[in-house]
Amino acid sequence: MYITVNGNKLGITLAENPSVAALVERLKQGDVIYTANDYGGFEKVGSLGFSLPTNNTEITAQAGDVILYSGNQIVLFYGINSWSYTRLGKINGYSVSELKSLLGAGNGSVQVTISLS
Repeated sequence: MYITVNGNKLGITLAENPSVAALVERLKQGDVIYTANDYGGFEKVGSLGFSLPTNNTEITAQAGDVILYSGNQIVLFYGINSWSYTRLGKINGYSVSELKSLLGAGNGSVQVTISLS
């Protein structure tokens, strides 16, 4: 799976859970595009416009984590936060500063595209 933000296509190593399986099935119908905004100085979050099943556990999300929140929002972390989340995957291969730059941390709204290819 891939996430594209600001023209940067980032590969994701997926978690194995029913939420990821449901998202992959949805992506077989086409890309999912949503708007994400900065929140709390540690994440970009945006509404998918549909819901996925949740598998929430108390976790400490780190920079690069791709998280499902409330069943209908995707969170892209560029910082750290602990909460009850469903892990979808991880953006690998980037430092915290690189992730902040790639995700446009602190720069307001960005368009995010989630795709299978």
